[in-house]
Amino acid sequence: MAEKLWGGRFTRPPAEDFEKYAESFSFDRRLAAAEVRGSLAHARQLAAAGVLSAAELRALEAGLGRLAAAIAAGTEPAPGAAAEDVHTFVFQRLLESAGEAARKLQTGRSRNEQVALDLRLYILDQAPAWEQAFTGLLNAWADFAERHAEIIIPGFTHLQRAQPISLGHHALAYAEMLLRDRERWRQGLHRLAVSPLGSGALAGMPFAGDREAAARELRLAAISQNSLDAVGDRDFVAEIHFVAALTGLHLSRWAEDWILYSSSEFGWLRLDDAYTSGSSLMPQKKNPDALELLRGKSARLTGNLMQSLMLLKGLPLAYNRDLQEDKAPLFDSLDAALAGLRIAAGVTATAGVDAARCAAAAGDPVLLATDLADLLVAAGVPFHTAHAQVGQVMSQAAAQDSDFRQWPEAELQRLLPQLAPDKIRALSPAASVARRDGPGGAAPNQVRWQAARVRKLAAAVT
Repeated sequence: MAEKLWGGRFTRPPAEDFEKYAESFSFDRRLAAAEVRGSLAHARQLAAAGVLSAAELRALEAGLGRLAAAIAAGTEPAPGAAAEDVHTFVFQRLLESAGEAARKLQTGRSRNEQVALDLRLYILDQAPAWEQAFTGLLNAWADFAERHAEIIIPGFTHLQRAQPISLGHHALAYAEMLLRDRERWRQGLHRLAVSPLGSGALAGMPFAGDREAAARELRLAAISQNSLDAVGDRDFVAEIHFVAALTGLHLSRWAEDWILYSSSEFGWLRLDDAYTSGSSLMPQKKNPDALELLRGKSARLTGNLMQSLMLLKGLPLAYNRDLQEDKAPLFDSLDAALAGLRIAAGVTATAGVDAARCAAAAGDPVLLATDLADLLVAAGVPFHTAHAQVGQVMSQAAAQDSDFRQWPEAELQRLLPQLAPDKIRALSPAASVARRDGPGGAAPNQVRWQAARVRKLAAAVT
């Protein structure tokens, strides 16, 4: 049996079924690179405190360096490698490469602080990929918005046709959500960039060490201030889960819109073959599977968030083995949300638009009801009164299945005596959208300006 990091007071090994039940190396092996970095920083603290000789430090540095290179090359952890956890794995490899110096490395250190550090370093290592994915999708939505600033579609509330908007304006609404998601991601990284190294199992490290220097070596911004909190804190895990879940929720909302808009009933969008699939029975089918999976995976992301919160509920200080269960859902959320961002960018970049179908849908005169009320307000009618008048007009138009703009002049003057008929007949979806030219509005000029703004923000770094 491989040597463990514990066991001196035990007279027999764990039961085989318990050992299988308790192992975590099958999933925490992902933390191997972070574990090596933390071990190297700890070794240098021990050397500064006189616990390790210069020769022992050199042996550990060499062994850890070789292991880091193997991990980076993908040859470690080797297929079939077995250990209780990632900490034991690194210890076992160091015993082979650095000899007895490896037995001193655990001095003053506990797996409690090791895993707290490893998780922080691992998440920080994901930052470049996440930043790239956020940027890619923001740019994809900004490009789509600019290309389709002039395409008018119905805007909805309660899934009922409401007012005309630009298709580009619709895309930029989701870009705003994603900008907030990226800001929450960055804020979460700022809060987790704290080193628990030196906290020990719960009471701190008895050997004098420069914790600030170790934090700087690990590129962490600060050190933890309470050893009990440091080893039991998983707030940062819950925060990352929340960012992933909310990002997934936003992608799910966008996917739902695009599933509708690409359906035969709408026909506004054409999804590329690369992000769709067919039916095993019905040859004509082209299904929006990529979008449906984005919608579906948001449930996983939300479930992982709930699991992380329930895991922490009621845990006494300091560390408890329950926290072993924080890793698998965290890795899953990081993977699923990152993949979702990339898939959404691909779907957006390859999608086509049927301008004629969009124009036909936007031509529904009911979408101009608010514009008609605005004309009455401009003519001096109180809005509440204008609202009632236009409501009567729309009710009659619905009953007759007619376009109020085409009614005889006498009928228009009877129902809307405050307005000249030519003003009513001049109402159009394009004019309606063009009037919304203030900051944040749906006018094409605003859409182009906002698309450029989103691109600029997408390129901004912290």
